[in-house]
Amino acid sequence: MSAELPSLLIGSYTATGGGNATGISLVDAGPVEAVPAPRTVAVLDDPSFLAVSADRVYAVSETNDGAVSAFRLQGGALEHLWDAPAGGDAPCHVRVDPSGALVVTNYVSGTVTAISLAPAESHAASVTASDGVVLHADADQRSVPAEAVAVAVLPDATGPDEDRQDGPHAHQSIATPDGTVLVADLGGDALHEFRVSVSADGVPDIEALRVHHVTPGAGPRHMAWIDGDLLVAGELDGHVHRLRRDHSGSFVTIAAAPTFDGAVGESLLSHIEVDEAGRVYVAVRGRDLLVVLDARDGGLVVVGSVPCGGVWPRHFARVPGFVLVANQMSDAVAVLPLDTEGVPGEAVAQIPVGTPTCVVPL
Repeated sequence: MSAELPSLLIGSYTATGGGNATGISLVDAGPVEAVPAPRTVAVLDDPSFLAVSADRVYAVSETNDGAVSAFRLQGGALEHLWDAPAGGDAPCHVRVDPSGALVVTNYVSGTVTAISLAPAESHAASVTASDGVVLHADADQRSVPAEAVAVAVLPDATGPDEDRQDGPHAHQSIATPDGTVLVADLGGDALHEFRVSVSADGVPDIEALRVHHVTPGAGPRHMAWIDGDLLVAGELDGHVHRLRRDHSGSFVTIAAAPTFDGAVGESLLSHIEVDEAGRVYVAVRGRDLLVVLDARDGGLVVVGSVPCGGVWPRHFARVPGFVLVANQMSDAVAVLPLDTEGVPGEAVAQIPVGTPTCVVPL
């Protein structure tokens, strides 16, 4: 029986950011050897990262004075619901938080934004009820109320890489088991811990709790949990770092592993994920690799490294039997099979899509 891939949403860079896409693409489910061609389902500038929750799709617009857009996924189409300011420049990550807020991290401005979903949805429903279907271009009508948006500014900080660490650069947020939120600051070599909350009347709040420092020059980008420990992909130092809370509540590094041999140079880590067996996957741009590490029993050891099936692996997603790699500079998502040990093999298919930066299985 032929292996099938699920439907996929793909975020990309458009002409605004020097890319070749026109917006968000959808790939319908189908057999690996005959994956349906992607089709554009939402036209907007630089939707470089997506988050899906039930039938809602949230997309950043990674531009100066960035924005976030919400859609309803229905019948293979995206219906535009509302827009909100990202609260900064170049939003690069968005996530639905258990608090009922959408958490957005803004890379260039080093800010974190919480958008309360209940009033955003209520506003969108009232606009639709009064005016009917509103086109995406009608931004003023679709923009959520200002009181539904809260913004926090990361403290000023720099790192040893003068070109990349000239100030705080918020990259990804992740929920902690303690009900808080961690934000990776690539520019300041730090993880900022916040408490995000939404009041009974739908007003969001972001309370700064503490700062956890990581190895100078690491450039923390994306994070993932394993057995209560935090794994951090160091974009700038080529290492995966394993952190654990100590008795004081601070995250401290207990292990670090290089993902390749030799000088770092222009080799930049991007996305990191952990599977159910304790295997860690991390993508390396520049060297165009997908690296597998064993993080079981408190360790961190590289067990395999394979070509990513393209150029500049910006993001990837695991689906049963495969890893799907969004290779930004080769205009395709590569389909890599997984063997019984969880190690990827050579790409068996390419899904052509302009400048892919994020792939989300549905």
